[in-house]
Amino acid sequence: MLRQLVFGGAISLFNIGIHAVLVAWLTVTAHRIGHGVRTVRPALRLMAIAASAAAILMAGHVVEVGVWTVFYALADVAPTTEPFYFAFVNYTTLGYGDVVPVEKWNLIGPITAANGVLLFGLSTAVLFEVLRAAGPGDDPPAP
Repeated sequence: MLRQLVFGGAISLFNIGIHAVLVAWLTVTAHRIGHGVRTVRPALRLMAIAASAAAILMAGHVVEVGVWTVFYALADVAPTTEPFYFAFVNYTTLGYGDVVPVEKWNLIGPITAANGVLLFGLSTAVLFEVLRAAGPGDDPPAP
């Protein structure tokens, strides 16, 4: 059990680091855009920023699932030829149950799920902050 907690914790911290880099970059960029030049069509600009931020965060989640996938494959966590699928199902907390970990790694799925829940929640907060920071603020309405 200790081995699972150590490996799960280390991988979770690594993924949190990946997410922290994305969050910092997105937040700083949104603040710069928000305080930069205003456009005639702030709604279109805001939609583009929101879509871009969401796509970047989703790409970050896929990378983080990839980190779990590498661990799952190297540690033979589950008797499957699809460690990416198994990692994604755990990370997103879907838990289909069609693939289960081997007994010595039975806690790694919940650890992966906890990591995913935390980072999805952080992504939601970041999207709100990006929209707030890059929003039109006190601009006069477009003609």
